[in-house]
Amino acid sequence: MTVAGLLRQRWSPWQIAGRLKRQYPHDEDRRVSHETIYKTLFIQARGALKKELVTHLRRRRTMRRSRHHTQKTPDHGQITDAVSIRERPAEVDDRAVPGHWEGDLICGSNNSQIATLVERHSRYCMLVRTDGKDTKTVINALIKQAHKLPRELYKSLTWDRGKEMADHKRFSLATDIKVYFCDPQSPWQRGSNEQINGLLRQYFPKGMDLSGVHQNKLNAVARQLNERPRETLNFETPAERFNQCVASIG
Repeated sequence: MTVAGLLRQRWSPWQIAGRLKRQYPHDEDRRVSHETIYKTLFIQARGALKKELVTHLRRRRTMRRSRHHTQKTPDHGQITDAVSIRERPAEVDDRAVPGHWEGDLICGSNNSQIATLVERHSRYCMLVRTDGKDTKTVINALIKQAHKLPRELYKSLTWDRGKEMADHKRFSLATDIKVYFCDPQSPWQRGSNEQINGLLRQYFPKGMDLSGVHQNKLNAVARQLNERPRETLNFETPAERFNQCVASIG
């Protein structure tokens, strides 16, 4: 695929440059730096094509927030029998073993939301449609999603302290998946999930009504995110890394 095609897939110039370097380590003619891509788009952009490509670049907030910032309500964090993130096994923390996930809800207008799940080892993400924010609805959706994966690839789930996970014991009983909770007002403790939630705002801006978003659309967005190369994976894609995990248990 061309650089323009990758930009349309919402790959960043940094991801494009890193992936080309990985694919063509000995052929400089088939590689391009991220600086060159930016210069081409912003300094030399005159035609409609380049203006259209610029729109696919990620937008940043005008103000950066502290990593300790949270928009959760005051009663956020009151979960009965919550097991602290501090009790997670070491294998979860070092990301060496696949099968440990982070999760959260991203919210839209009219009390709409989407559940987001990210696997820590591969950064592979899944998006789950949920018709409500109450714990029964969310837990039912998470149980259904969990049963789609091999048991070896879903061992634990780390979540923020939102009330949607109040019925976490039923989730664990139905799936044999352990649930751990972040410290209050510490969303950065599930950093991979927070990063994905930020990227999802390209597709689902704040204030958008998410209730009409079909699961097929969510699957397509997740696929696009999973097919972007990541510097932290040596410019492999999450899909490639996750599929290696699937193959290893086959």
